[in-house]
Amino acid sequence: MFISEKEIEVRYAETDQMGVVYHANYLVWMEIGRTTLIQDLGFTYAGLEKDGYLAPVIDLSIQYKASMRYGEKAIVRTWIEKHEKLRTTYGYEIIHEDGTVAATGTSEHVLVKKDNFRPVPLRKIDPAWDAKYTEVRRVKD
Repeated sequence: MFISEKEIEVRYAETDQMGVVYHANYLVWMEIGRTTLIQDLGFTYAGLEKDGYLAPVIDLSIQYKASMRYGEKAIVRTWIEKHEKLRTTYGYEIIHEDGTVAATGTSEHVLVKKDNFRPVPLRKIDPAWDAKYTEVRRVKD
């Protein structure tokens, strides 16, 4: 299983009045992690969009474990949890610099044609990308 890591410096604008990171920012960090994972594997989401495809989120789950605060650094770990014919599930772990888990989560995506939103298997669009996801995914068939 391949795990991508991205360090994010917690900005003041991401916190609430208590100095704690507002919960929705973890979702933004997950997106940053997913984009970094795709790039680390040698592909680009922007390239998919340019070719007329989108990968909308169809399910999202996040569990908050320990607050992050302004001035800290978050490390976003991202991997391919599952990769099936039409669905890809990404796994996430957001941790403090000392290794304490701040949040865990998953997001499930379906690749669709931009003009009609019909699902399309990744293997039909980019067989190399599909093969890489199959190779590095956590859950094997």
